[in-house]
Amino acid sequence: MPRQRHRPRTAAAGATARAAARGTGTLAFVESPVQLLNVLEWAHAALPAADAAEADAPAGAAPDGDGAGRAATEVTIVVLSPHDPMTRGQLRRMAELARDEGHTVRWEDARGGPTAPLRTIGGLTPLLRRARRIVIGDPFSRYVQLLLALTGAPDLVVVDDGTATMEFISQLARGERLVRWHRSGGGRGARDLVLAPFSATARRRLTPPPEGGRRTVGVFSSMPVEAPPGVHLARNDFAWTRARFGPPRVMGAADIVGTSLVETGVVDADRYLAAVGTLARTHGASRYFAHRRESTEKLHRLAAATGLEIVRPDLPLELIARRGPVGRLIVSFPSTVVHTLPLALAGTEVRVAVCDIDPEWLTANASPRAQGFLDGVTGTARDVQRLPFGERMATG
Repeated sequence: MPRQRHRPRTAAAGATARAAARGTGTLAFVESPVQLLNVLEWAHAALPAADAAEADAPAGAAPDGDGAGRAATEVTIVVLSPHDPMTRGQLRRMAELARDEGHTVRWEDARGGPTAPLRTIGGLTPLLRRARRIVIGDPFSRYVQLLLALTGAPDLVVVDDGTATMEFISQLARGERLVRWHRSGGGRGARDLVLAPFSATARRRLTPPPEGGRRTVGVFSSMPVEAPPGVHLARNDFAWTRARFGPPRVMGAADIVGTSLVETGVVDADRYLAAVGTLARTHGASRYFAHRRESTEKLHRLAAATGLEIVRPDLPLELIARRGPVGRLIVSFPSTVVHTLPLALAGTEVRVAVCDIDPEWLTANASPRAQGFLDGVTGTARDVQRLPFGERMATG
């Protein structure tokens, strides 16, 4: 049975959670399990420093203002739940872990019908107005952009939403509007036009103010990014994950990590299945960890063609791998895990390898930026083995 370390829920943590429920301190918005994981990593890294500063204050000293020092350590995590059942399931498991850490979790069925957005926004408005710090996991999210337009919080922090953070930093540095890297074409639909004012406001809020401004913008990331001037960058080394879980038991066979590049229209399905089959034979893989967005039909085809055991993880892969058991080699296509798994598995004998995407695998509908972005994900990965593509790989 994998070893897990649980930090006791102290009275102080309970007080923090009760205060956070009143909307003070930090308000975090997440829409995926990975975002919630990275909020927990951020809290583990950032909040002890705030706690220590308060502990060092003279005995009996009154807090600044209405308790700003204590409010800085209080976190309420708002889950803006999506429709996808796999994502919802992982989010519920992550919410349990967040509550175990003493955080308050507020679950919002933000997409549960035509009136859900108005109901959600109306319920969150008082919290938005009282929050001193906003933490977000997806600056490209229209929902999050709308919420950012309703808050005057002086501190904004962006935590990783996977490799999308790399594109966010690039667009922020160039002063461009926020657009996901895999979106093809330059047209803007009716929904984009309606929400454009909120998107523009969010981009202004996420742009650091001139020197001496009262607002701060921070990024907490494990990605290989360089923050633009004025943005405070803190590195995520997955210290919470390593402290909480493992080390894992390492098995002889290799594991393959799946990707949703087929589902997003970037990679051809037949080419992808052929490449997975070749990887499985070459490296002796026995399991395939499916991405939460991979279609059931594709996974059935993959299992029939390769004989791999398909695993639907109930938590982000960083936690699954750290809990174990895990393969001696983890093979992935360009994705977030080629950056995060070496950090989460630091100190173990597990190796991580990344297989490049051959340009021939891209679909006709893939964004013109797709190949460059995927090459950047692979080329900047640290402590991984790089597996070249080629005709042999593409054809199996």
